[in-house]
Amino acid sequence: MTAPRSSRRRRSAKTRPDDTARAPYIQRQLGTFNVLSEAGLEQIEANADIILADTGMEFQDDPEILTLFADAGCDIDGTRVRFPPGLCRRLITATAPAQFQQHARNPANTIQLGGDASVLCPAWGPPFVHDLDRGRRYASHQDFTDLVKLHHTLPWLHHSGGVVCEPVDLPANKRHLDMLYGHIRHSDRAFMGAFIGAERAGHAIDMAKILFGEAFVAENAVLYCVSNTNAPLVMDSHMSGALKTYAKAGQPVACTPWVLTGAMSPATVAGTLAQVLAETMAAMALTQLVRPGAPCLMGSFASTMSMKSGAPTFGTPEAGLLVLAAGQLARRLGVPLHTVGTLSASKLPDGQSQQEATWGLMMSLFAGANLINHATGWLEGGLVTSFEKTMLDHDICGKVGRFFDGIDMSENAQAMEAIAATGPGQHFLGSEHTQANFMSALFRPWTPDDNSFEQWQAAGEKDAGTRANALWKAQLDSYSDPGLDPDIDAALLDYIAARKAEVPDREYF
Repeated sequence: MTAPRSSRRRRSAKTRPDDTARAPYIQRQLGTFNVLSEAGLEQIEANADIILADTGMEFQDDPEILTLFADAGCDIDGTRVRFPPGLCRRLITATAPAQFQQHARNPANTIQLGGDASVLCPAWGPPFVHDLDRGRRYASHQDFTDLVKLHHTLPWLHHSGGVVCEPVDLPANKRHLDMLYGHIRHSDRAFMGAFIGAERAGHAIDMAKILFGEAFVAENAVLYCVSNTNAPLVMDSHMSGALKTYAKAGQPVACTPWVLTGAMSPATVAGTLAQVLAETMAAMALTQLVRPGAPCLMGSFASTMSMKSGAPTFGTPEAGLLVLAAGQLARRLGVPLHTVGTLSASKLPDGQSQQEATWGLMMSLFAGANLINHATGWLEGGLVTSFEKTMLDHDICGKVGRFFDGIDMSENAQAMEAIAATGPGQHFLGSEHTQANFMSALFRPWTPDDNSFEQWQAAGEKDAGTRANALWKAQLDSYSDPGLDPDIDAALLDYIAARKAEVPDREYF
């Protein structure tokens, strides 16, 4: 503690990524934040039932679903399904589990979904990537692999994710196989399955069986699927096909309406909430008709739209209210909540991107969200995964995780002996208590600069993005291969080769 301030900082910066504790998920010690009264919740639920009964929801190009709903007592008109009041809620609350695990191949990284656990996942789906050296460009398979490896090194992320970027240099109809293999091979965390269509979902389940064993997959959740509705009030066969495939296999499905207020839902928060609840309940009820007890999550990806330009907007007060209320509605249904995190419309990892990111992630944690997608890297309304923003967002992930640990009230944390030993007018820098606790008592983010102006100036006047640029490169350099059993690896590669040989390459899904 007597070393010069600058050298202490250099040593801390050098060792910071290596000495950070790694947890499989956040175990929230703080309560949720409620924005709707009991009367308000009952009104939203009643409005959702009216939507389902009177307007209904369309399930396109999937006769099996229409039969399932008809047998459950729904009214079928073409592809339109109208639900008896309360039916969806009864189906969900009767059999959907309130809490379950998704297993990782490294048991230390197995996640809990439900209760007071929150799991943070990286960005999903952008066709472009960005870094300060190469700029904005179409994502490649190499970018995808680099991001999987980078995420694997980050302790405040918990999940390997899915399409962390879209590798557009691979055939569109086959790249899901390469992406699944990338998660399995380069990370030992839990990962997502393929979302689009029953066939690709089946490929993900087959690969999971090779990795975990068929008997284990039959009894345990090892994949994660997000099934999006086409708001307002439509589910197409690509989404329903994946939903049914995963539900039949007992794999969790996050039933998630994706809405922008004023375009895909009403412009008001209350109207949007009723529509979101109607859509997600219809999809979750379907999972229970396919297989009672299949794990499912209430999903909510609801944000706002600029009524001036029509562009998506993020980090808004209304988006915060939407996710907080969604958390209340999910708890009343007794299912985990899936939502989104550090979304931004910014084009660069700048002040706007971090303001919007912080607001979004904090609101989702206060909502009690159990899995938060897009917790790192998301720029330009979801078109871009940024390497620098990944590192900046990772710090936010760590901060909210530490915040939701709450206040340590152990005897050590109360520090009464230290206060007595130090006495009036003295300092705590050299006390035994400080020596024992300074590495762990306070959260230490990776990217900020807290040196003096002169030190910052002498070091090159680097802004946060520039520091993040150096840090993601250092993290990739430090990547340690988790390894994979050679027989499993060979079996996966053989399976992928066989599936690719079955159909010609296509540049569309």
